[in-house]
Parts: sequence; C-alpha cells; structure tokens
Amino acid sequence: MGEREVDWSALPKELLPSIGKTAQARIDVVRFRSVYASWRSIIPPLRGISPPLLLPFPFAINSAGGQSSLSQSTIYRLEPLNDNPNLSTCSSKSWLVNVEESEPGRVRLLNLLSSLHIRFVTGSFKKVINLLDFRVVEVAKAYKLQHSSGMNIAGVNKVVLFPNSAWTSCVEDKLIFGLFHEGKLGYVKYGDKNWTLVDHRNFYYDDITVYKGQPYVVDRLGTVSWIDSSMKLIRFSPPLPLCALGDHKHLVESCGELYVVDRFFDRHDLRRYLVCPKTVHIGVYKLDREWGRWVMVKNLGDQVFILGNDCSFSVSATEFSGCKGNCIYFTDGKNIGAFYLENQKIDKILDYEAQCHPFWPPPSWLSSKSSSKC
Repeated sequence: MGEREVDWSALPKELLPSIGKTAQARIDVVRFRSVYASWRSIIPPLRGISPPLLLPFPFAINSAGGQSSLSQSTIYRLEPLNDNPNLSTCSSKSWLVNVEESEPGRVRLLNLLSSLHIRFVTGSFKKVINLLDFRVVEVAKAYKLQHSSGMNIAGVNKVVLFPNSAWTSCVEDKLIFGLFHEGKLGYVKYGDKNWTLVDHRNFYYDDITVYKGQPYVVDRLGTVSWIDSSMKLIRFSPPLPLCALGDHKHLVESCGELYVVDRFFDRHDLRRYLVCPKTVHIGVYKLDREWGRWVMVKNLGDQVFILGNDCSFSVSATEFSGCKGNCIYFTDGKNIGAFYLENQKIDKILDYEAQCHPFWPPPSWLSSKSSSKC
C-alpha cells in the first residue's frame, strides 16, 4: 500500500489543544505553534518567568523580610542538521548548552555544571543562533535565587518549581521549593510575604527534584520522600545501607527511574572540605520496589549522569561523539570531575570551556572562559 500525504492543516480544531498539551517542554510548544497560523491562534503563547519573579528573601522564614528574584536557565541538546564545519571545532553528533534568557529574545550562556556566566574572550559581542540549523531538545531546567543586583544568594542549595509543566502559569499556579543552609526545606507561593518550612524536625535534606509530577526530596541518610498537596512528606524509600552513608546525596532521573547518587568527600583536608569539598568516591543506588530495598548500581549502560550545582540530569552517551557511558560528571568548585563506575576511578577535567569535550565542543565563535571561583 503506497504512502499518502496528510494535510495536517485540516485537523479538527477541537483536537489541537489536546495534541498540543502533550508537549511539556517549552521549545516543543513553540514548534507546535509555528506549524500553521491556525494552530498558533488556538494554542496560546506560554508565560515564562521573564522578567525574574520577585519572591521573599529566603532566610526570612516565618518573619517579614526583603525580596529575592527567581531566574531560570534551560539546558538544551543541539544536534546540527547539516555537516557544517563552522558549527563546531570538534567532531560531535551533539553538544549541550545552558542558556539563561536575560531579556526577551536574548540569552546568556552558562557553565553546564556550575551555572556561572561564561565570559567571551573576544569581548562583548552578539551572535545569532539560527535554530533552523539544529535539532533542539530540551534536557532540563534549572533555577536560582538572586539578589536584586543579580548575584546568587549564598546558602541557597537548590530551587525547583512545581508543577514544572510548560502549560502551568508560574505566577498563579506554581510553588517554589528551596533547600537552604543546614538542609532546611521550605516553600513559597507567589504573593506570600515569607517562606514556610515543610518539615520543622528534619534539617538535613540534600536534594530536591520533580519526578513523575511530584516533588521528591532526599535526606542525608538517603531516605527519599515525596511532598503531597498538604505539604506533608510521604516516605517513598528506606534509608540507604550503612555502607552508603556518604556526604551528599543527589536525585537523578534516568530512563524514567529515580536514582540516588551518593558522593563521598575527602575529610582529611579540612580547609578545602569547608570551602570546596573534594569528591573521592561516588555510589549509585536504585530502589527495588518489590523488596523495598536499595540496590547498588554498577553499570549505567550508555547513560551519563551530570551533577550540576542547580540541577542534575542524565543523557545518552550515544548522542555525543567520543563519549563513554557508565560515567558521572560533577563539579568540585572550579574543577570538573568524571567518575567511571567500571573501574571506580575519578579523572579531573580542568579548564572546562577552553577544550573540546563530548558535551561541550564549542563552535569557534564561542571560544570562551568562565568566571569560576570556589
């Protein structure tokens, strides 16, 4: 039976909202609206968080305080559609970029792991990226709390929005969860005068993420819980085994499963430990739901975990030339490290933006240095 052409513009208009809302990433919604003018008129434009959303200052919990602002960055995977030698100085199938919208239509590049702004060696100039030359895939979103001056607020360990769907208005319907110094977990709604603690007893939460439409947190013992609509913590897992009591836990979603990544720091160098802890070992665990116990993961297959300061995520190594799977990338201050589960070894990657790398082969016009400091 031969192929026949389909006139997509003839789709019933009542079906378009249902089809459009299957796209959860902002870039996919923009693509959907750009197909036909009739589709654009039915699907409304998305509301973002630009300009930055004003929130109460985070450490004024349960008392009136100043203001902070919430900024958003998005991590995309760019895959050139054509073999254009001007697009990259390295041979790569794809690369990752972390961009922050500084004003409508203009973005700033951020370091993939540290989320610090990348400063160009060539000085201040503007470059237009023609997205028609790339296949663009949204990988993750990251959020930061900042002073009015634009500087990050010290003591804020992680911020997430819930729900994280592109179709939910962040002003009217979203909650902002934050992890603060000493592992405190708090939340705020737009218009609130102060933050509210979720748990007054436990001040030892390491990470928070949105997984399968619910916010999940992990504490220092590796116990994972999710937060219900009444702001109560519902236990999802037991603690990690005693042998897995490292110094910091990360939550990473990969292929639809939730993993706990346990980082061990070098405690002998006390001065460095207090300022920029040095990672000496990493363990990965996955919950066996049938038996209700944690299982150590020794092989991630072709998956690569990336532990950033503002968000953690996974990608497939097959999408990047010269990249090996079964690996975890992380940051120790200004240094980038790679932990290989196969041999349990750590390699250091220095001067991250200045060299070619499987995830960051910068085009020649993006030759840059990052303002990184511990």
